[in-house]
Amino acid sequence: MDIRIEGLSRRFGSVAALERIDLHIARGELVALLGPSGSGKTTLLRAIAGLEPADEGRILFGALDATRLPVRERQVGFVFQHYALFEHMTVLDNVTFGLRVKPRRWRPGRAEIERRARELLVRVQLEGLERRYPNQLSGGQRQRVALARALAIEPRVLLLDEPFGALDAKVRKELRGWLRGLQRTTGYTTVFVTHDHEEALELADRVVILNRGRIEQLGPVAEVYECPANPFVFEFLGSANVLPAVARGRELWLPGAEHPLTGDQIFPGGEVAVYVRPGDVRLAGADPAAIPARVIDLQRTGPRVTAQAELSDGTRLFMELPHLHHDVSQLSVGAAVRLRLLQFRAYSRADAQRPGAGRPDSRQPGAAPSGQGRIAAR
Repeated sequence: MDIRIEGLSRRFGSVAALERIDLHIARGELVALLGPSGSGKTTLLRAIAGLEPADEGRILFGALDATRLPVRERQVGFVFQHYALFEHMTVLDNVTFGLRVKPRRWRPGRAEIERRARELLVRVQLEGLERRYPNQLSGGQRQRVALARALAIEPRVLLLDEPFGALDAKVRKELRGWLRGLQRTTGYTTVFVTHDHEEALELADRVVILNRGRIEQLGPVAEVYECPANPFVFEFLGSANVLPAVARGRELWLPGAEHPLTGDQIFPGGEVAVYVRPGDVRLAGADPAAIPARVIDLQRTGPRVTAQAELSDGTRLFMELPHLHHDVSQLSVGAAVRLRLLQFRAYSRADAQRPGAGRPDSRQPGAAPSGQGRIAAR
């Protein structure tokens, strides 16, 4: 079932948690709501579930206007961050709870309830643990019980509120892949909230990036990561170097460079801020468009080498390389190097310098004028 949200607003006193949100989630799609604390992502999820009333706008499940429907009639499966399991109930009783409390006219028979629950426990890889209690399970197992309980009622849509937030990194990564496989198998329309951009990019078909109740950007994972709409989105989706530059048409002049960089689009005129990820910086040899710099720090962390370099105007930037990359041998503290940018985005300097711009707690009311550049790797 698809979900359509039209002009949805929700306020708490003078604070706008959601401001006229428009969003369409296709049937069978897995969409991530991503944003910092206070961005409105959990409020939006709770509004879809019926746990938070809307002040304005509509929520439609297919052709059904669910805006004023009570929670029970929306038939949504909701998985909370902290499991919300009944500690005095066994795994099997927790999974069957939602079915057992249905009104009599909608409640399956006892045998059907148990059959459905046991099938789900096989699907979530918990067969044989039916008689255990939550305190006898690991965190990952408890989250799977919570998911099985949500699926038992055969929901119209599946909603997950930071489902892996309480788990350690290793278990979280294992469950991400497992959940993606389960979602593809079941075909449920799924919306999940996270503040972890890696989790969103790994799991979702599309990402909705929220900031202070507004959608900053919406699109497929690759599009949002490769073409951030503004500095906020760029920095929220990973580390970023910000370099001063002067734009003239399709040319970008960076500090100390003898020749300009050229991009695929016309850049904002005048002073701009060039955003580039550390993994998109490489050594450039004698390339005249390269940026002269001096290495001031070098660290090896597992499979990666991180270097910090200083440009002629004092700007510092980071670069990351695999530890076996051919450029690594040329890096040493104090070395004079020339750097090139494999891929970058340029935003108007005024927009990038707006108070809080590019930081996860900032507000960007809309996409800043920007240009994208891509230089072939050598």
